[in-house]
Amino acid sequence: MINRRGTYYLSRIIKIGEHLTHDLLIEAINNSSEVIHGKYKWSITDVEDKSNITNPYIFGNLSKYHEQGEVKLIDEVGKKQVNAVADDLLKASTPFVYLPDYSGIAYMHVWNDIDVETFPNRFEQIIKSYFDDFFVDCKLDPVSDLRSFLQRLESLEKITEINAKVHPTNPLFGRLWSDLDKYVKGRNADQVEINEKSNSGLNTRIKEFIREILKSNSWQPAKDADLADAAILMAADGYGVGKAIGIESGEEVQVETSKSRKTFLFSKTPNPEQLANKARKIFAQVSKERDMKH
Repeated sequence: MINRRGTYYLSRIIKIGEHLTHDLLIEAINNSSEVIHGKYKWSITDVEDKSNITNPYIFGNLSKYHEQGEVKLIDEVGKKQVNAVADDLLKASTPFVYLPDYSGIAYMHVWNDIDVETFPNRFEQIIKSYFDDFFVDCKLDPVSDLRSFLQRLESLEKITEINAKVHPTNPLFGRLWSDLDKYVKGRNADQVEINEKSNSGLNTRIKEFIREILKSNSWQPAKDADLADAAILMAADGYGVGKAIGIESGEEVQVETSKSRKTFLFSKTPNPEQLANKARKIFAQVSKERDMKH
């Protein structure tokens, strides 16, 4: 039997609002609400909660289904196919695993049904619905592949604009943007937005920072990252979203942290523990590469 593989995307789950604790997030996953979007219902199913073991994880499936769907049955007497109505008929589902130690989630992309943008939107909607949207929010921010993100940045002859939205971290932070993280937490802010523009080109060292950290995770810059550069680094590590706008071959182009996502290949029908171990290995590599600490 061929073990077919799918592409899994890495994100961080950002808990927003003082009422959404670690335990309540796990409770919401275990006791998923049903939400309706368009003509489909969505819920989290098949949950395996291993949040109390040494290397904790929570496995589940994000399921998309019809409230009522039509199926084909065989009428054996008449020897013909007949239509029948089935309640809660599954349309598609995708596995995911949440690793609390990294605030990390890995989920699989399903072509035409649950794509890389749809999963975060429906997951966030389900969590908020469980709490009736009462002072609770969460975001799934993608973890960037630094090498592909740098490759896109290197193509820019000059950077004319930097935009970023970042969220406070828990439990990991990056050494190169730790001051910004402290600032966000010190302001008791759920989100900080940064925007810089210069038609002649910004004095940014974002390329240098990524280039050097990829060479050595112990690299120490002579000068700390400026605010906007730190925000891009923070977003690339999965604690927000950011973009740089610049000039490439005379044309204005946009390079986004969310378009250079960190991914891995794994079984489309995974063993939960094996998927958790694989995702943990990838998140650990990300932390080591970027010198992230608890």
